[in-house]
Amino acid sequence: MHAPTPTRPCRVEISTRALEENFRFLQSLAAPHAELLAIVKANAYGHSLALCAPAVVRAGARWLGVTSVEEGIAARALAPDAQILVIGGIFPGQAGAALAHRLTPVAWEPWHLDELFAAARAANAAPGSLGIHLEIDTGMSRQGADPEALAPLLALFGPGSPLRLEAVMTHLFAADEAGGEITHAQLALLDQALGRISAAGQFAEWLNVGNSAALLAGQAPVIAELAARHGMKAMLRPGLALYGLIPEFNPDFKPPVAPPEPASLARARAALQPVLSWKSQVVTVRQVPAGTTVGYNGTFVATEPMRLALVAAGYGDGLNRSLDRSLGNSFSLLVRGQRAPIVGRISMDQTVLDVTEIPNVAPGDEVILIGSQIGPDGRRTLTAFDHARAAGTIPWEVFTRIAARVPRVAD
Repeated sequence: MHAPTPTRPCRVEISTRALEENFRFLQSLAAPHAELLAIVKANAYGHSLALCAPAVVRAGARWLGVTSVEEGIAARALAPDAQILVIGGIFPGQAGAALAHRLTPVAWEPWHLDELFAAARAANAAPGSLGIHLEIDTGMSRQGADPEALAPLLALFGPGSPLRLEAVMTHLFAADEAGGEITHAQLALLDQALGRISAAGQFAEWLNVGNSAALLAGQAPVIAELAARHGMKAMLRPGLALYGLIPEFNPDFKPPVAPPEPASLARARAALQPVLSWKSQVVTVRQVPAGTTVGYNGTFVATEPMRLALVAAGYGDGLNRSLDRSLGNSFSLLVRGQRAPIVGRISMDQTVLDVTEIPNVAPGDEVILIGSQIGPDGRRTLTAFDHARAAGTIPWEVFTRIAARVPRVAD
């Protein structure tokens, strides 16, 4: 048998143990008020659906949330017994595949329900056998039914219909604002919509509301109380917190204007563990004299003799084309537990670091793009938030931009 061919060293390491422990912690925050639906959409926020879906199921998740029918089919192969919610709804012609793979679709347009109804009838589905999560738009204006125009949708759940109103859901789009005024207004609109649904003779088992920020801010009892008023059970759907990051509360305000963060976050900061580490290696090290230009367009010129380390990672790996301007010449990666500044523009496949002040850097040394490393001054860490702040974006984008060519491996 031939030995495996060595690979390019740029890789992502996933701690499935940390993911499982994060889920159990979040479950403890929700209990006894709510069930959790684990968000594994967008390839588990770039972490790897193949690694993360089985891990959260092992930790006790009964529900998984994906973007699309295609992603749902992949998740079904990984988690045969899970309930899989297709949050982005179906597209024309996909209803049959959703049924065949036992996926639970989110719906908010009449044609969604028409296609699902027709596919279920064609498959001789029993009455009430296809659960639907009906999404209500409570102010985000992204997806969701008009809460005052539900009658045409509810009519398709009548007696004998193969469709069953399993859940009503909405998205709390400002749950990271500690004042809570927008969330309060959304829940009030949702309460009114639930009243209309009850008046139409329809009842759902689940009220599917709330993301990581809502859960960490202690909203589970509030959502559970709303659900109970309508004879329902509460479900929350954490995403970012599953992967060990806490959403920044009051993201658009700066102290002293911003209200204080919810007190419950201190416990979460101590408990949640990062799941993803992004690593590469030093390829070569060279000494250059003062006056040397580095990178495309010569945006960096050495003002003194320097040692430069070439790293096997570039915007083709996820340090994307917007970052080569914002991180180039301003951001640092970790080498031997110390910050090594990026010099020059980030290339597609490579990045150059200034290691002049870091002794003994050599080819093969590990480079940390996201994660921790121990050096002479102790442990240092780079997070997706660090990347996001430097690039003017959000950690969700940092994670999901890590390219498919970067292998995800269990650590």
